[in-house]
Amino acid sequence: MVDARRDRGWSQTRLIRELRRVAARQGRVLPGDTSVKRRIASWENGHGSPDDFYGPLLCEALGLSAAELGLHHLPGQDAALLNASYPDSPEAVFAGVDRLWRADLNGYAPLLNSEPSGPAWNEASLRWLVAPDAVSPSLTAKEGIRVGLVDVAMIKSTSGMFAQLDDRFGGDHARQSLIQYLSRDVVPLLSGQYTQAVGRALFSSVAEATLLAAWMSYDACHHGLAQRYFLQALRLAQDGDDRRLAGSVLSAMSHQATFLGHFTEAATLARAARMGISGVATPTLMAQFHSMEARALARTSDARACELALTEATTALERRNSDDEPEWITYFDEAELAAEAAHCFRDVRSARRSVAHAEHAMSGTHVRSDFFATMVLADAHMHAGEPEEACRVASDALDLGEQLKSARCVRYLAEFRRHLSRAGETTAVRDFHEQAAEHRLWFATGPYAGG
Repeated sequence: MVDARRDRGWSQTRLIRELRRVAARQGRVLPGDTSVKRRIASWENGHGSPDDFYGPLLCEALGLSAAELGLHHLPGQDAALLNASYPDSPEAVFAGVDRLWRADLNGYAPLLNSEPSGPAWNEASLRWLVAPDAVSPSLTAKEGIRVGLVDVAMIKSTSGMFAQLDDRFGGDHARQSLIQYLSRDVVPLLSGQYTQAVGRALFSSVAEATLLAAWMSYDACHHGLAQRYFLQALRLAQDGDDRRLAGSVLSAMSHQATFLGHFTEAATLARAARMGISGVATPTLMAQFHSMEARALARTSDARACELALTEATTALERRNSDDEPEWITYFDEAELAAEAAHCFRDVRSARRSVAHAEHAMSGTHVRSDFFATMVLADAHMHAGEPEEACRVASDALDLGEQLKSARCVRYLAEFRRHLSRAGETTAVRDFHEQAAEHRLWFATGPYAGG
């Protein structure tokens, strides 16, 4: 325990202050500082271990699991950290994101390597759909800092900066920096003093930032962690009375579920998003939700239902008015929809239609999205029996993705590599392998075993 405290540069006095903060949030009362300091000194000197009262407080204050602190008599603390369920209250989500951010920063392997829960997707969408109207609490903690709209603006501006980095360099580039910002700067705001109006704005902005953390974790293929961030973001959006953002969270969860092969859950999430914001929906949001449903349906080989969903998406997008759209959805335009359609037609084995849409999917402004669209185009050429053109396009993607740190990008390349292996050892294939070997993303897919 002493190492965990010193790693943070904390004195025993700072640890006591953090313990009091956690205890106050849980409605618990600690004895005087002298008594608590005596206990800490005893534990750090190897004389006894924290009991069932202090152990959980230490885990949360230090952002570590019971196992990491050597408190093996408190296995329930790991279970609480790894639990993938929808938070019951604003207070539960405050504690949940705090615990997750701290454990993430400390590289807690069971969390980083955890798998997503299928039932959690269904539970979250149902509980959000039937939730009563949000009544955002106003907190008046005696020691909490005063929070105003300027603080909310700072969160939005900072998360916007991280979103640009994510888009340009991939989720694994600045993910830890975002988590550190949320853990160190945002957590104190959640437990601060604010009015109901400020509270709603605060929860909405933190939901948006947590959604970004989820996307970046998903892009890094920390799928269980990403799902837990999605769940926290959904609850924060609910408490912020931001139904549009909540729908976008469900849409993102649908995207992840499709990527992981949970196609039924993915379609359900997309439909729940559409249903849940029907009264406040914008055309662009509806277009995105329909396209997410189409992506899931394509993977089930239901070409007719997929095309119907894509038609709905196209019709919706044609009605959009950018002035009425949330800022965070304005990126979804004709190029993005073309990319979604290209994925769909690739998955239903309509290679020519996939090529046609993929060729219109390059925005020139979103590096990672353009990489994905280019790889879908390469796959489509492969399915059309054009391996030479597929290799040429894949080479373009590798050049485009040289600056990306994204495990998802590696997955796209690995899938293309499997398809390429069926093309035989032609000159074009051998030349491509030689050129591709110079690229970091391709190297991550494994060694070349060809002739």
